[in-house]
Amino acid sequence: MFKRSVLTLTLASTLSFSAIASAPQQKTSAPGYYRMMLGDVEVTAISDGTTELPVHQLLQMDADKVREKLAEFYRQSPLETSVNAYLINDGESLILIDTGAGSMFGASLGNLVRNIEAAGYSTDQIDEVYITHMHSDHIGGLIDDGERVFKNATVRADKHDADYWLSKQQMQQVPEAQQGGFKAAMKALDAYAEAGQFKPFVAGETLAGNIKSVEAYGHTPGHTMYRLDAGDQTLVFWGDIMHVAEVQFDQPQVTIAFDSNQDEARERRIKAYAEAEKEGYYVAGAHLPFPGVGQVKSDGDAYDWVPVNYSPMW
Repeated sequence: MFKRSVLTLTLASTLSFSAIASAPQQKTSAPGYYRMMLGDVEVTAISDGTTELPVHQLLQMDADKVREKLAEFYRQSPLETSVNAYLINDGESLILIDTGAGSMFGASLGNLVRNIEAAGYSTDQIDEVYITHMHSDHIGGLIDDGERVFKNATVRADKHDADYWLSKQQMQQVPEAQQGGFKAAMKALDAYAEAGQFKPFVAGETLAGNIKSVEAYGHTPGHTMYRLDAGDQTLVFWGDIMHVAEVQFDQPQVTIAFDSNQDEARERRIKAYAEAEKEGYYVAGAHLPFPGVGQVKSDGDAYDWVPVNYSPMW
């Protein structure tokens, strides 16, 4: 009796371990949000997903040198690139910076809403949406099937970007093949403008949540950074000051094809790096690896990226 019981137990244990080992792979990650405190202000990084970019063709330097630089970091081109947005809750207002691509940039993006919900919020709770610039991977999430996603929010953007991207006259001055960006901007913003919920600003204006708009023209005519000061801490939302960390921190002079004014974009990036290093504040980049928040450290004429240290929120 004893031997048969041991045999039965051994067989049951073997079957149990076999069943556990054969469990199907889940092939999903945790929801795409990361939360941190800046003073008494809650900041939540929201992932819209990633997209692969042929950065060896887009960066304005020799393609082989781009590949060599990426290889130093065990990366290659096309490079999987994050698209990040940020929620700010100061206890009075809920503010979203950028909205991801929505359905405008491929199936691997468009995850903003589900990740906002996973982070404990709803789109109806958002009071203000601040756009860094009107490229489709930053404004596409404003609409869904032509309808406003953020029904209670006022959308703000620099007047220079609004005057450029929302102008049919400006659109007609470029070749038809280059008019897609204008059409995407009009598609995303028209619904808010018609509802009286789009309000451009002049650079330097202080917005809700004591967030200051900072001129960073070059990537687009009205590209804007946003500075949040909370107590003795600061976080500057960079937008598209840079795209490829593996190359552009080491060589800040390298621009990318997306920059509408290469010289201005280069100067603004070099200045942004120097300011961030000097003041030691946090920065958040739209295309830095998620959550895209960290600090900048000088290394001679180059810079190092120091990602934010993980801290659980409990």
